[in-house]
Amino acid sequence: MPPRLFVGVDVGSLSTDLVLLNDQGKVLSEIIIATGVNGAEAAEIAFDEALSETELTRGDISAVTATGYGRASVAFATGKTTEISCHGVGAHQLFPNTGTVIDIGGQDSKVIQIDARGRMLDFTMNDKCAAGTGRFLEVMADRLELDLGELSNPLNLEGETAPISSTCTVFAESEVISLLAKHTPREQIVNGLQRSIVNRIWSMVTSIGVQGEVTLTGGVANNKGLVLLLEAQLGRPVNVPDNPQIVGALGAAHIALKGYSQG
Repeated sequence: MPPRLFVGVDVGSLSTDLVLLNDQGKVLSEIIIATGVNGAEAAEIAFDEALSETELTRGDISAVTATGYGRASVAFATGKTTEISCHGVGAHQLFPNTGTVIDIGGQDSKVIQIDARGRMLDFTMNDKCAAGTGRFLEVMADRLELDLGELSNPLNLEGETAPISSTCTVFAESEVISLLAKHTPREQIVNGLQRSIVNRIWSMVTSIGVQGEVTLTGGVANNKGLVLLLEAQLGRPVNVPDNPQIVGALGAAHIALKGYSQG
């Protein structure tokens, strides 16, 4: 009997991420593409790319779980669930001792407490403003005329910081413009931007508490400077997956696998 295959697809505001795995939980394909203006189309393209990579057809797939803000638009999904559940399961698969997940996505951020099986116990999220998210960093990188890689360079934690006090992306951008007009060094502004994100995450962490190991998910986890600052603020190391952007899709794929096995 051929192995059963499962897909998780996370349609986010900035990217659509897809994971294909077998019935032993082995990842066979990971796809990340820009969501663009049509989440349904992005999901279809990601699915076709994964199948092309593995020389499979849609008929070979046993179950598909969709997650993310655009999950309702995924026509080929056999199930749908929240990204909060998926990030908890995905983080648990990668780091089994995870008790706290910090997910910094394109348009929102979340702090999730999970149990020893990866199930969500409690969570808090910021979804009313893009400040402290991937979109926030994109806007600021553009204003500073830096690419995102330059914006994520590890920083001297004791270095000077240009404080960014606003919690709104629009107002924070105005602060950056003012700092540039005063010839403030860009590295000080970058440090200030990263500290503003960490402060925002820290306020969410303190409202829910920390338990077990901390795992950081979402594309912003690739920002090495921010990770250093977050670890300093938390006073503990933070797990960062090799590919933090696909953790939600990974969790969705495992949820598809589990649901099929139990069904």
